[in-house]
Amino acid sequence: MNCKQSKLRDAVLIALAVGAAGTTGTVFAQDSTTTLDRLEVTGSRIRQVDVETAQPVLSISRQDIESQGFASVGDILQNISATGSPSFSRSSPLTSNQEAGGQYIDLRNLGAQRTLVLVNGKRLAISPDGFQDVSTIPTVMVERIEVLKDGASSIYGSDAMAGVINIITRKNFTGAEANAYIGQYSQGDGAKKSYDMVIGMAGERGSLTIGAEVHEEEAVWAKDRVYSADTYPGFSPNSSLTAVGQWGNWRPSGTTGAWQAPNRGGTALGADQFHDQTIDDTSNSAHQMMLLTPLERRAVYINANYDITDTIRFTSDIGYTRRESNRQIAGYPTQSAAVGAPMSADSYFNPTGGASAVDWRRRGWEIPRTTDTTVSQWRFTAGLEGSFQIGERYFDWDAGYMFSETDTTIINNGNFYIPGIQSAVGPSFLNDQGVVQCGTAANPISLTSCTPWNPFAGFGTGAVANSLDDPNVVNHLFKQEHALGLSKTNNYFANLSGSLFTLPAGDLGFALGYEYRKEEGGFTPDAISQSGESTNLASGPTFGTYTVDEFYLELNVPILADLPGAKELTFNAATRYSDFNTFGDTVNNKFGLKWRPMDDLLVRATYAEGFRAPTIGDLYGGSSQTFTTGFRDPCDSVYGTARGSAKCLADAGAGFRQLKQGFVPTDGPADQTPVPFNSGSNPFMEPETSESTTIGMVWSPSAIEGFSTSLDFWKVRIENTVVSDSPNQILSDCYVNLIESRCAQFSRDPANGNIVGELTYGMRNAGYTETEGFDFEVSYGMETAVGRFNAKVSSTYVSKYESTATNEPGVTPSQSNGFNAAFRNRTNANLSWNQGDWSANWGLRYYSGTKEQCYFDERCTLPNYAAPDTQGTIVPMNELGGVTFHDLQISWAAPWNARISVGANNVFNNEGPLHFQQPSSNFSYYGGFDVGRFLYMKYNQKF
Repeated sequence: MNCKQSKLRDAVLIALAVGAAGTTGTVFAQDSTTTLDRLEVTGSRIRQVDVETAQPVLSISRQDIESQGFASVGDILQNISATGSPSFSRSSPLTSNQEAGGQYIDLRNLGAQRTLVLVNGKRLAISPDGFQDVSTIPTVMVERIEVLKDGASSIYGSDAMAGVINIITRKNFTGAEANAYIGQYSQGDGAKKSYDMVIGMAGERGSLTIGAEVHEEEAVWAKDRVYSADTYPGFSPNSSLTAVGQWGNWRPSGTTGAWQAPNRGGTALGADQFHDQTIDDTSNSAHQMMLLTPLERRAVYINANYDITDTIRFTSDIGYTRRESNRQIAGYPTQSAAVGAPMSADSYFNPTGGASAVDWRRRGWEIPRTTDTTVSQWRFTAGLEGSFQIGERYFDWDAGYMFSETDTTIINNGNFYIPGIQSAVGPSFLNDQGVVQCGTAANPISLTSCTPWNPFAGFGTGAVANSLDDPNVVNHLFKQEHALGLSKTNNYFANLSGSLFTLPAGDLGFALGYEYRKEEGGFTPDAISQSGESTNLASGPTFGTYTVDEFYLELNVPILADLPGAKELTFNAATRYSDFNTFGDTVNNKFGLKWRPMDDLLVRATYAEGFRAPTIGDLYGGSSQTFTTGFRDPCDSVYGTARGSAKCLADAGAGFRQLKQGFVPTDGPADQTPVPFNSGSNPFMEPETSESTTIGMVWSPSAIEGFSTSLDFWKVRIENTVVSDSPNQILSDCYVNLIESRCAQFSRDPANGNIVGELTYGMRNAGYTETEGFDFEVSYGMETAVGRFNAKVSSTYVSKYESTATNEPGVTPSQSNGFNAAFRNRTNANLSWNQGDWSANWGLRYYSGTKEQCYFDERCTLPNYAAPDTQGTIVPMNELGGVTFHDLQISWAAPWNARISVGANNVFNNEGPLHFQQPSSNFSYYGGFDVGRFLYMKYNQKF
């Protein structure tokens, strides 16, 4: 930030804080009720008595939280109807980035980076890639959660495109409360334990509230669920088996004959100890994979406030969270061709007896890959707030500072050290001490510098020397890798709100403010990973920073009041100017209209402009390699969507087969690539822009006490999208959409036609995403002779979801609505009952059916389906059914001031349909579905 900006920031803060303090009267003492009744509702900075605004806001109360069987803020939010697929579900053990283990909420399926998360109206810490982890807030400290299902960049700035989540913590709490939560799946795994407490004290001038949480979740293993124990359950009994076997195999270099696998219990020395590989010599990676990854979380959150004077209050929040998560996946499937290390003809373990070098393949079965991630996050806010009076008008102000810091440590084990492999399968001999030694008898390499490896040993009861059971071999072939991440936010803010003057229909309200924010962050992989000497894939360091100065103004203008056909007509407008040091400035506006033609009916509408600034990762992220999962080559002669086309025949040839890990043909339309592709950032990224519209009504008929219903239409269009380009999109643009410029981004192996590692993709601004639909809610409560009943239904129906990742003219947009995990409808329904000391809650969570591409002919229910985004090409699809999960909780208020609750999530142990596309998951099951019946008990004790 330059000197001019710094002086401007300081001037605004001092003027608002000192000026307000200098004009304060005795507002609190004279009329505290007036002050307390003016509330700030998420989506507006203007404090007002009426909590119903022109914007749709979902409120989740403390009671709502306690009546559910979910133990974290993230789980609660993930199960509301407007939430889309989780960005990094715990069913994705292949995810090993900084975000792994956290919970990130995605409204409208537009991506978690386009949903802004606030805590008490202030931004939650953000990762360098733009994700906000809601699990860092202890559930016991949550008073309520407000979900604004509308764009709000004019009020809150960047990222508030799909909506805003505001987590409001408990304050002014008096007494103490302790809770215990324990549960596990009926299959006997995935145990969860949560212990928390809150304690508070309040005096005449201030209060202190402290909440603490200890939370643990154990793993669920992929082998223990039918949908994750196999890649394509029920359709190919061998689909999880990989040719890169658990036991290793070989063939002479340069040949294409049968792979030779070692005999069980043999010595693995000499060709007679091997046989032609069969299915029994392959490995099932699911046997070493986690379906749900475990985690531990410790959190403390403190809220304090103190009345310095009758009209000035000091407020502060301090939070600390430490999360430890880990994941395990199968040992790395390495092969000599991938690491440039054929076994030397002079290796002691060469099965040809020195006749030739051999190509080999071996999965590191004895050393599964593990990632241990530790994240520590600090959050601190401090500010002054108050009210003052000029004549008959009240004004509210606040000014302060917010700081957050997130430190991440990632430890990886189980990846092969490539130079170690190259030396370990090089020349070796049996020395005079009977020890196999690297080098030759004439030129030995010291035992401390090199340990030979026999890739074919380590099974049964035979020879195990120099196998992966040998600690010397393990130390030589595997190096522990450490990666470090850091992100910081510094935020200064000042706000002033009140009413300017009175119009015939009421007071004209306003809010204005200034905000300065600095984001900095980075990620440093281990030096081995950066050098490309590890099978953990090469990646470069990320570090960058950006600053932004912002001003906003909001007006609430009452137009008509207490007239026939217009009990209320209010117009709201807001504008925000944002100046980033990276791409420049932007102005975003919002307009809202609230019309109440009669007391029982509210009609509301909004139009909002929004933006999302490029993240540090978008701008400064280091390049990295990845073996792309779910890769689809359109030219594959069996499954490709463009197979047989002139361009595919020219580039890949007739009969071309896409290869997967092990360099063998795929047995489905998508699989993991056998070679890594390269991805990177772009320092010239521009912000995304959006326009959103909502039109709806709320009806609360006075003739039906306790009844209310609402219906809202919403539409969001995002332009200039920051596209994380993908290999699938590049090839689809080349061969399906026939965009020649995209064909220049990759090359094919002239021998087999397979895409080689030169394919490079990165971030760019291109295309658009547009979605629209309806939110419907109805609630009703009634008193009866047998207790009080409350019923509520919340439903989100998506009528459109389309996008394109290119600006090329004539490209048909991709239609996602109703495909994979883009559910057309999600509905939640709850029925609660209370009578004396007893209460019960029954809930259901419904996901509508979807479609996905067929993987096997017998699975196709729509064999002649013409998908809109394939230029009329027939793409056979499979229709997947919907699923409903039922939840039940029964509670009893004990006479010793305690409450005991027992319950089950997914009472009937329902399973969703098999998703071979693996949405939000690394298995054939949607990562947001329940993985079994979860039984739990909760104990709450008040003191």
